[in-house]
Amino acid sequence: MSFLPPPLLALVRLAQLMRPHQWLKNGFVFAGLVFSQAWQDGPLIGRVLHAFAAFCCVSSTVYIVNDWHDRASDALHPGKKRRPLASGAVPVPVALVLAGLLLAGGLLLAAGNRTLLALLAAYVVFNLAYSWRLKQVPVVDVSIIASGFMLRLLAGTVAVGIPPSRWLLLTGIFVALFLGFSKRKAETFHEEASQRAVLEHYPSALLDTFMAVTMTATLTNYSLFATSPEAQLQHGERLLYTVPVVIFGMLRYTYQVHRGRGEDVARDLLSDPWILAAGVLWMAIFLGHRL
Repeated sequence: MSFLPPPLLALVRLAQLMRPHQWLKNGFVFAGLVFSQAWQDGPLIGRVLHAFAAFCCVSSTVYIVNDWHDRASDALHPGKKRRPLASGAVPVPVALVLAGLLLAGGLLLAAGNRTLLALLAAYVVFNLAYSWRLKQVPVVDVSIIASGFMLRLLAGTVAVGIPPSRWLLLTGIFVALFLGFSKRKAETFHEEASQRAVLEHYPSALLDTFMAVTMTATLTNYSLFATSPEAQLQHGERLLYTVPVVIFGMLRYTYQVHRGRGEDVARDLLSDPWILAAGVLWMAIFLGHRL
């Protein structure tokens, strides 16, 4: 990117610092809207979009603060050394100002919604605790990662007035834990010198067990949801046909993790054409009778 004019290059570096590709994780905010089928409720859709935008701002704030905190260790990592702060491409004062502006933007988007503000505050507190200390504590570290997904899910349900289904919550918890343990498994493929300290407490066999347990729990809960009377009443038979697609997607993702992929969930989900195809097929089946 050195061929870009300096002002444009600076903007690109700031965008990289915000990690917009990670906003894919904030898609959990839309889960309640998708399953509630409230497509014609304009004000509700507006509230969900506000919650999504607020989480994008606040999550980017957390990423910047985390990069600032870890910039010295990131500079020694073979992949992370190219991050804007670790490489020195973005000055620390500029990064912190951007973090402050994003945090203010997120709070402004959530203004007037106390539940959403509380969820955003919990997200910030949990992630700062993770960055400063809890990422060194086995199982607790992955639980914090999973809590981020669950807070997004609650932001798109409770915070905007959609009653969350017990099946949605249970499936969300287990898939979030699965993604967290998959991330740790993928990190074991790095050279030992550049691995996280917490991986000393995660033998490979243990991570395989955790992944298997959480994937089984996810698929069991989703299958029970798809065949439950309430789902059949609300969504019809089509939801049942999505179960094989979900199974395929999770198996494919597990395959990628065992190839050393999956450390960056958003990037690796977007880079695998088969996982993308499974996502498109799921949407086509689920929304097919409305198109």
